Amino acid sequence: MRTVRDVHARTVHAPAAAVGALLDRLGGADDPLFPTPVWPPMRFDRPLGVGADGGHGFIRYRVTAYEPGLRIRFDFTGGEDGWHEITVRPLGPDSCRVEHVLESRPRPARAVLWSLALRAVHDTVVEEIFDNIERAATGRVTAPVRRSPRVRLFNRLLWDRPRAVELPAAARLAHRAFPRTDFQDAWQMDLLPGMPQEPEAWEGVLRGASFPVAGRTDTEILLGEDARHLDFRASVLVEDGRVTLGTVVRLHRTAGRLYFAVVRRIHPFMARLMLRRIHRRLALAAPTAGERAAARG
Repeated sequence: MRTVRDVHARTVHAPAAAVGALLDRLGGADDPLFPTPVWPPMRFDRPLGVGADGGHGFIRYRVTAYEPGLRIRFDFTGGEDGWHEITVRPLGPDSCRVEHVLESRPRPARAVLWSLALRAVHDTVVEEIFDNIERAATGRVTAPVRRSPRVRLFNRLLWDRPRAVELPAAARLAHRAFPRTDFQDAWQMDLLPGMPQEPEAWEGVLRGASFPVAGRTDTEILLGEDARHLDFRASVLVEDGRVTLGTVVRLHRTAGRLYFAVVRRIHPFMARLMLRRIHRRLALAAPTAGERAAARG
């Protein structure tokens, strides 16, 4: 198998100790470096250290070497053969060199995928990590990386998809909307680090339709309207690190039942599409990990 080697490096005008301290928070709850929420967060099954298992998205690896403030090495798991590591080396009292090296020996099919898609995404993610290092350590980025059209396309294609759930009990406005409910469903997605926690930010989930607000709490917004054939409410619940889009419907007469018999066939597709679209839109608009770290001081 052909060996793939990929190297990225950047000089950061900040002391190596300051940059190393940022590196030691990689994968943690307050990770200032990994570029979330645009990309899936780096997560481990334990605090950063040798033996920690995890990864980001579908890329899985284990920490096999850790020198605090200086170097972290990750070996790929799940059948992948290779490793990647990030190091910090001082260049002087007020500057350092950050380097990321990847080596792998992918199988033929994986090698094709690497050439067509994964390499462009990998290069962008690494450069965004470097941007966050600069931003968190110095307060600015000299030349921030830009996502190419191909990377934006793959980001869209790889974006997480809503999962079907029971309408949460915490969606009290939805549960109390009607004395009788003829239909209900709910779709849910996890909030990524840096995404808004206020339900008002998610009010635009029904993009293109100006439905009035029927109710509001600290965690839920209820939208909807009444019509001759049916009444409906859309609930947006933001709680416990998740956003849930729920729908409740009350039908009127035979006309309402006939109408909804058609609508309910396309409703799940539209609900998933709307939630996934606003989820990605808010993630792309959110402050970067470096900006959040700089704001915290």
